[in-house]
Amino acid sequence: MKPGRLRFTRRFFLKSLAGLGMTAALGPRAVAALAQSPLRKPIPVSGEPLPVIGMGTSRTFDIGNDPVALDIRVQVLKAFFEHGGEIIDSSPMYGSAEKVIGYCLGKTGTANSLFSATKVWIIGKEFGIRQMRNSEALWGVPRLDLIQIHNMLNWETHLETLKSWKEEQRVRYIGITTSHGRRHEKLEEALTAETFDFVQFSYNILDRDVERRLLPLAAERNIAVMANRPFRTGELFRYTDGKPLPEWAREFNCRNWAQFFLKFVVSHPAVTCAIPATSRVDHMLENMGAGFGPMPDAAMRARMIRHFGELV
Repeated sequence: MKPGRLRFTRRFFLKSLAGLGMTAALGPRAVAALAQSPLRKPIPVSGEPLPVIGMGTSRTFDIGNDPVALDIRVQVLKAFFEHGGEIIDSSPMYGSAEKVIGYCLGKTGTANSLFSATKVWIIGKEFGIRQMRNSEALWGVPRLDLIQIHNMLNWETHLETLKSWKEEQRVRYIGITTSHGRRHEKLEEALTAETFDFVQFSYNILDRDVERRLLPLAAERNIAVMANRPFRTGELFRYTDGKPLPEWAREFNCRNWAQFFLKFVVSHPAVTCAIPATSRVDHMLENMGAGFGPMPDAAMRARMIRHFGELV
């Protein structure tokens, strides 16, 4: 935990929920469940614990200078940190997202609670260095916690730079990413040939191909896994629209479909965290609730897959 990082207590949690007008909507049992300590998993290479629910910013934080939208994102970020959040993931590929993050961090004063994760996404060593320096400036942080090579673009070149930056303590962790279920064979080759602290790829209850090779490989090589597209960019909710949660979901403190999908992802032993994106405070509160209470075991995960398969 960084110096000055927010202390997350039950009293603080309930107070913040009340301030957002959410206690009545969630109900007393849900509030009590959420008010416990969030689940954290260690980064394999260091043992540093991270909350299993982070925040993505693709699309949702690419809002330019719209003052109304900016104010909403400030509230979303406040809800994220007040409910145990730390990991924010972004990229130069996401338009104005990094600039908006920097603005929101300045407004909320939550930089000390932040685990900053961004990416390099450009061809060429010098262009990559320039882009990463620009990200530091946009976020307004003295040092980024994690920089990953976005969608494996020019990854061999950028990896050499990132290794040097890590050795010089200019970045704490380095990684590589892909998304949309692409480039799995090439990613497997890269993870086998080189040393990475983090890997990011798509994983959700419908897209489970990474369970065959990439998740076991990450566990074998002590690589932290950040799961993107845990809702399949919202598509999963189309299958559950108007359908009630199964009663047995309460066995692992699951109160809504967002938590159903997220708890499935982060309960995999090899997954370190998931990074759902949202532009709404109420959805953020649902997402953050997935990091609290018991998680489904292997038998329950199989039951979740079967149940969701009946809805698709």
